[in-house]
Amino acid sequence: MHTVLNRRSFLRGTSALALFAAAQADFLAQVITAAGTDNVIAATSAGKVRGLALDDVKVFKGIPYGGTTAGKNRFMPPTKPVKWTGVRDTLAYGPTAPQIANGAPQQGEDCLVLNVFTPELGDRSKRPVMVWLHGGGFSTGSASEAIYNGVNLAHKNDVVLVSINHRLNVLGSTYLGEVAGPEFALSGCVGMLDTLAALHWVRENIENFGGDPNLVTIFGQSGGGRKVATLMSMPGAKGLFQRAIIESGAVLRLTTQEDAIRQTELLLRKLGVQPRQTRDLQNIPIEKLLAADAEVQTEIKLREPGMVADSPMVDGKALPNHPWDPAGPAVSANIPLLIGWARTEETFYDRPTAEKLALDEAGLRERTAKRLGVDPEPVIEAFKKAYPDASPWDLYILIASDHPRAAYTRELAKRKAVQAGAPAFVYRFDWETPEGGGHMRSPHTAEIPFVFENIRIAGQFISTMAEAYTLAEKVSSSWAAFARTGEPNTPKLPKWPAYSVAHRDTMLFNDECKVEQDPAQSARLAMERVLKLS
Repeated sequence: MHTVLNRRSFLRGTSALALFAAAQADFLAQVITAAGTDNVIAATSAGKVRGLALDDVKVFKGIPYGGTTAGKNRFMPPTKPVKWTGVRDTLAYGPTAPQIANGAPQQGEDCLVLNVFTPELGDRSKRPVMVWLHGGGFSTGSASEAIYNGVNLAHKNDVVLVSINHRLNVLGSTYLGEVAGPEFALSGCVGMLDTLAALHWVRENIENFGGDPNLVTIFGQSGGGRKVATLMSMPGAKGLFQRAIIESGAVLRLTTQEDAIRQTELLLRKLGVQPRQTRDLQNIPIEKLLAADAEVQTEIKLREPGMVADSPMVDGKALPNHPWDPAGPAVSANIPLLIGWARTEETFYDRPTAEKLALDEAGLRERTAKRLGVDPEPVIEAFKKAYPDASPWDLYILIASDHPRAAYTRELAKRKAVQAGAPAFVYRFDWETPEGGGHMRSPHTAEIPFVFENIRIAGQFISTMAEAYTLAEKVSSSWAAFARTGEPNTPKLPKWPAYSVAHRDTMLFNDECKVEQDPAQSARLAMERVLKLS
């Protein structure tokens, strides 16, 4: 979850947890109190649904966009939802995909559900539609997290927000085609095929919810950003979206068939299943399947920096090639892209402690060498040139944040710009959070409450800061402007030019937002050499 209730948090390990929990409970109580169901009814292709009215926003939760993924449907492409008669209540979030994650909401294999937040139903005003893909790599997460509540984003920017759950981990990307036959040829990508099914649902139904099916933006953070980058390379997604936003989730390459086959062999061995019995995986208890997959992931050596567990497989069908390598995918060349990262992503994973903050030069060299696997001196010197006032600890965090998340972000944007089919706009989120003891700087996930304008539940200290609310208005309105026009420019921000190889214009989001050309150039060049980027 991207909240302070679990690992995706600024506050883990602090006394602010209780305060946040109380704030969230108060927020949810207000939602229930203020909500009403009178006349909040919309038609879908599977039947009518009833939602809630909240702050002039109509909210529908847990609408099925596909059938169950259990039993004979496990590891298979998604099916259509079962139709119903009468009006179905969609007042509570539906099941989250099965996963091993502390604090994950109610889980189940009936997880192909989505949520809609809309200012008005069926008024034909052709609002932009923003489809959110949650984070958690390809293994964990849920659209049900409080920080993803779409009421403010929809209400303040007159957009329709859709958020989805889909299959994850072993259920979303286990390739069985080699051992179980052609019927399972697409099993290495079924989690991504779920997202396609959700986008087809949007195309078919969103007009009844006040949205324009021809003005759809897909956006996501971290693993959600990876899903966006992947969708941009899938032929089956062509025409289903017109804009794309990748937040801290740039990915160039995914799992090869060779590696996917090896993972399946390890999984079968862990479960004691013979290749000829592979279909038995459809009936194995989900807890046993998840546990075996978790063990497999600890034994796999990922081939390159930035790879994550349970990633989709390049199968030559649903996913013909690596998404952004060696070049940008032609299928989405005409799709405008907004992409960026948080300045010190790594503090989310490598939490500052007194010992770490006291890092000396020798420790910096040791940590950097271990991280990069190369002589650290040229990289350290390049980063010192770019950040002359940074301490050894801050330098290490900046290096680790660049390796490879920020570097891949810039590289993906560059490859998009080289295509010259549609613009790419690049940002860096520099605003520093006061949460987590004041040393987190700008960690991974930092921008999420600003995008959704959910500052009030973003943390004990952030929630009291006027400047945080001001920045949230700038960020949220910029994302909505991009969804509406294909450009993120608004009167609240300085002019934001498209990214180019020549200028590399980058919006730096902070209390004072500004555009810089090729920020930290020496650091960028050094990391490109380490990662062997063009």
